[in-house]
Amino acid sequence: MKELGNTLGKVTGIITVVVVFVALVLIYLEDPEPVEYIRMTEDLKAQEENFRQQNKSCFILGASGETGKVLLKELLERNIFSKITLIGRRQLTFEGKEYENLVQEVVDFEKLDDHAAAFQGHDVGYCCLGTTRAKAGADGFVRVDHDYVLKSAELAKAGGVSQFHLQTSRGADKTSSFLYLKVKGQVEADVEALGFDRYAIYRPGVLLVERQESRSGEWLARKFFSALSAVCTTSMAIRVEAVAKAMVSNTVIKSEQKMEILENKAIAALAKPAEK
Repeated sequence: MKELGNTLGKVTGIITVVVVFVALVLIYLEDPEPVEYIRMTEDLKAQEENFRQQNKSCFILGASGETGKVLLKELLERNIFSKITLIGRRQLTFEGKEYENLVQEVVDFEKLDDHAAAFQGHDVGYCCLGTTRAKAGADGFVRVDHDYVLKSAELAKAGGVSQFHLQTSRGADKTSSFLYLKVKGQVEADVEALGFDRYAIYRPGVLLVERQESRSGEWLARKFFSALSAVCTTSMAIRVEAVAKAMVSNTVIKSEQKMEILENKAIAALAKPAEK
């Protein structure tokens, strides 16, 4: 029993050290406080109403994904656009009267030039398109997360879109040695080169949402960060609903910046006023 007690004591000590170490690492990696975005959202309701009166339209790429479907719901609830178009590889089915006026354009992403008309006549474009290397393979991942996204952005720019909102990932860096982060960073830069009047990049951390195809490692990561977020602010994770709210709020906010990158904490700050 004495040996068992000693063993348990050692295990408890090790766990404590690990927890403290992880907490210190997270504190070190924390994004700076997004004071600017907190200030910008002070008159959000008035800015929403002003935007609504302009009778604008938008499209969403990736409306069947985790962020895209929540973004669509948020846009419908806040009713800031007179027309919403979903662009995707298949027709989506929805239940409820709020979805009745949606326009859906089915396209072949391998032949996007043939569907240029689907990207015309919009004021704002949202891109939540993406896959995983495990699901599509390395080449498939690059094709979806870079090639499809960039080509869509090119057609959107040519079609008259002035605002383009792109979801990527925390740590996106075109010089990274990790394929995922490198591709995300490269597509950020390539879309910026197109010269939209306003271009916003969203870099959320771990998305806190139950994914149907989630693997055990992803599930554990989500549970860990969900518990951590419940007791402290972290730059490493965020609820998918917060990302959607931030994207919508940022659309209506007047900004002098032509291009902006919103890290995890800035996304959370933008989402808070809309959650009230």
